Amino acid sequence: MKFTASQIAGILEGDVVGNPDVEVSKLAKIEEGTEGDLTFLANPKYTSYIYTTKASVTIVNKDFEAESELSTTLIKVEDAYKSFSRLLEYYNQVKLNKTGIEQPSYISETASHGENIYRGAFSYIGENVRIGHNCKIYPNAYIGDNVTLGNDVVVFAGARIYSETVIGNHCIIHSGAVIGADGFGYAPDGNGAYSKVPQTGNVILEDYVDIGAGTTIDRATLGSTVIRRGVKLDNQIQIAHNVEIGENTVIAAQTGIAGSTKIGRNCMIGGQVGIVGHLTIGNRVKVQAQSGITRNVQDDETLQGSPAFNLSDYNKSYVHFKNLPKLVQTIHQFDKKRNDNE
Repeated sequence: MKFTASQIAGILEGDVVGNPDVEVSKLAKIEEGTEGDLTFLANPKYTSYIYTTKASVTIVNKDFEAESELSTTLIKVEDAYKSFSRLLEYYNQVKLNKTGIEQPSYISETASHGENIYRGAFSYIGENVRIGHNCKIYPNAYIGDNVTLGNDVVVFAGARIYSETVIGNHCIIHSGAVIGADGFGYAPDGNGAYSKVPQTGNVILEDYVDIGAGTTIDRATLGSTVIRRGVKLDNQIQIAHNVEIGENTVIAAQTGIAGSTKIGRNCMIGGQVGIVGHLTIGNRVKVQAQSGITRNVQDDETLQGSPAFNLSDYNKSYVHFKNLPKLVQTIHQFDKKRNDNE
């Protein structure tokens, strides 16, 4: 799909400096731009590239003034970074604007859906499923019995949504995600083996939740595993049974959260963090990557380490951690001198 500089300027409410009819069909970094590409300049350290880029169109801030001749057409806007992000969103909407029913696909006679939906080939929609307006179910996706999807939900190829799951509006479920699998519940049977504890609850995703590729969210043993409004989960995260994650919390890849832990609002949790079960983590907590959380955490704490502790204390301690070999050597030299003097 091609757009002219004047069309893009119209979308962004910007001004064209150069050829308004030049066409672009791809997006690129400014240092890698070629003919037919659209790029942007927001960070001053990349300014030199605007004089060498081969991109056909470059979005810049209104206060940008060229110091030498340019080969790229400019679109001047108030904020180049925000405008380019807005354009990416628009481009993504156009690219993913699929509608209609592909065959073969299956939908139960007891299921219902709203207007303007897309069902990809080999998708499966079970008994009593309720799907809202403008939803997109990509090929090979599985929607189990009694699932509810709100409006403007996207379920990408190969995602699996187990029975009884409730998903709000404007949610995105990426490929390979599994929502509503059984929680890890087993009880010793007294003979050295384990008996499975039935997992009879469900998973609830509120509005504007994004679930990354390969992420798993287990259903509750009783009640619900709840992901609150605006939560963003990266790829390959494990959320165990009966966990609750507060509004607008973001969690990076390979984090694991054990059963029944409650995480507050607006938290930021780095990659490969491990959180044990039955904890309460406050609001606005920040956890650095590869930390292990083994205790309750108060509001506004920032933690690092395993087991994790206050980030400021961790950084002070790290000065000593990395100097331990030197300290040991100094002690050995001191002992040797003392022994020699005895």
